[in-house]
Amino acid sequence: MLPILPGTLLISDPFLKDPNFLRSVIFLCEHQDEGTVGFIINKLHDEPLENFITAKGSRHFPLYYGGPVASNTLHFIHQCPDLISEGLEIKDGIFWGGDFETVLTLLNANALKPNEIKFFIGYSGWSEGQLEAEIETKSWITRQSTNELIFDTKAEQIWKNALKEMDGEYKQMIHYPLDPQLN
Repeated sequence: MLPILPGTLLISDPFLKDPNFLRSVIFLCEHQDEGTVGFIINKLHDEPLENFITAKGSRHFPLYYGGPVASNTLHFIHQCPDLISEGLEIKDGIFWGGDFETVLTLLNANALKPNEIKFFIGYSGWSEGQLEAEIETKSWITRQSTNELIFDTKAEQIWKNALKEMDGEYKQMIHYPLDPQLN
């Protein structure tokens, strides 16, 4: 098991029953004694981004369901520190947040590409010790994130690709049915 650090990916066990996290991959942005915060990077939201912000370029960007916590909040991660100031670097050129007014200006100018920034409604969060306990009970598989997996992989392929790249027993998990009793 990897240590839980910002930049770690949590890959849901194939048989995890929680509908919020079914076949999910979460990018962790913060892990402290008080708790953990991350975003589901492979679940598209039912509504488009343009329903949440007023920027003419927003219609070209998918909106993701970040998690079940604070579902009335908008968050973003990006690879554009030269364009978006004040972001917190999580790992190897991946930044969390930043100056949102600048993001709106860049969207209006069509100066951002969908593979440079991801928007999320809500987030995934764990209280002190909760995530460690879930990992201990094998609800989550941990691995290092890559910029390519987060920004350049289609949402519906992220869970499978994250496991495939791990090889061994994990590579086999992509073939497991949602409900093993139906196998």
